[in-house]
Amino acid sequence: MDKKTWNKILLSCFCFLGLVAISSYFVHKQDHPVSKQSTHKIMYLTFDDGPSQHTQEVLDILKKYNAKATFFVTGEKKEYEYLIKEEYKQGHAIGIHTFSHDYGKIYSSPEAYFKDIEKMNDVIEKQIGHKVKILRFPGGSSNTVSRKYCDGIMTQLTKDVLNKGYQYYDWNASNGDGNSNLSVSTLVDTGQKEVGEQEVVMVLMHDGAGSEETVKALPSLLEYYQKQGYEFRIIDDSTPEFHHHVNN
Repeated sequence: MDKKTWNKILLSCFCFLGLVAISSYFVHKQDHPVSKQSTHKIMYLTFDDGPSQHTQEVLDILKKYNAKATFFVTGEKKEYEYLIKEEYKQGHAIGIHTFSHDYGKIYSSPEAYFKDIEKMNDVIEKQIGHKVKILRFPGGSSNTVSRKYCDGIMTQLTKDVLNKGYQYYDWNASNGDGNSNLSVSTLVDTGQKEVGEQEVVMVLMHDGAGSEETVKALPSLLEYYQKQGYEFRIIDDSTPEFHHHVNN
């Protein structure tokens, strides 16, 4: 065999081995795709104390930013009850916050509390066609104001609601609007700082009668949360528990 023929054979072998290597590489890439490391950040936006004259504004803003939320509703403003149905129609979740939101009344006894939330659930059923099983205690499960009306009632209620098939949700961040005297800039700043770097966060806000500044602050907060990579979700059966330490 002459040298020229031998070189052709060697070249053919190298080409074949190269093709085998390349094919093996791409098969390996398909079987084991390389994905960028990412974190899945989830936010549950929640609004208490509505519906009120500010609720439609909140709904319009949420729609603009394609954000879903959970509304813990009351019966304080009967003229705005129809907005519960609107919240539900737009894909938001509905929860009970009590009918009266009267601490002295609802925390006077377990019987008084359940009578009040059942009254609110009747209102909800009238608006959306069924009752709901999620709720939030006024002041949260950690409130101590209730001790003024009934010592140890929160310890009792946090057990009783679960035994009756309800689930309660507190929060791990807030924009601070429980104080209706705060400015828009303070609400935005608080809403950013309290969320911080948390991967799963439930944010407390309000859409009650005194929530005018919340409406103004909401667009800035939603833009910030979206830039941080949060996915907005409603509370449902897959939502983890957000329970405070019970202090009464």
